[in-house]
Amino acid sequence: MNPPACPGTRTAPTTLLVIAKEPLPGRVKTRLTPPFSPAEAAQLAEASLGDTLRTVLALPAGRRAVVLDGAPGPWLPPGIEVVAQGAGGLDERLAAAFAGCTGPALLIGMDTPQISAADLAPALSPGAWDGCDAWFGPAEDGGFWALGLADPDPELLRGVPMSVPETGAVQRRRLVDAGLAVRDLPRLRDVDTAADAVEVAALAPHGRFAAVLAGLTRAAAR
Repeated sequence: MNPPACPGTRTAPTTLLVIAKEPLPGRVKTRLTPPFSPAEAAQLAEASLGDTLRTVLALPAGRRAVVLDGAPGPWLPPGIEVVAQGAGGLDERLAAAFAGCTGPALLIGMDTPQISAADLAPALSPGAWDGCDAWFGPAEDGGFWALGLADPDPELLRGVPMSVPETGAVQRRRLVDAGLAVRDLPRLRDVDTAADAVEVAALAPHGRFAAVLAGLTRAAAR
């Protein structure tokens, strides 16, 4: 599998990337365990990824790809390409996702199943890159759920500390210090803990994630 090829100019359609892990028990959503078992946490991760990819398919993008750690499964809908993640820490893997791009690219995670077309519309509109070099989607936990670059440069991500409360602030400052004009997307909540799962499911009650969470909750109450 090769890196996703992105359009060569800012006027071309943006490539949309989703960075994800294969939803296997013990490898995903480990902070949901407990109260959920590793298998249940994997079910929630698969539902979250599925909701995210369905939203991606409804968005105007030049190319859509999941940048995957693992192997594709039945959760992968038609129309989504699969690209293998690079090696190293998360900063290196994010950098590698952008490294094959020579034009506008927007990368999102798999932990915000509540994302809607409206959340991403500003970064995917026809004039999204007019006077803008980067789009940044902050997360409630201090990280970020989306990053868009008009001219992807992997060095903008390498060395940024990941999975710490200051990740988002450091990443955004890296963009600004590089002289980029940055615009912000809505602040969203990642699903990391069981409390996050409940809050996020309430924001998208008709999604697969909410349905799986409701089913697991009912089963636990019996």
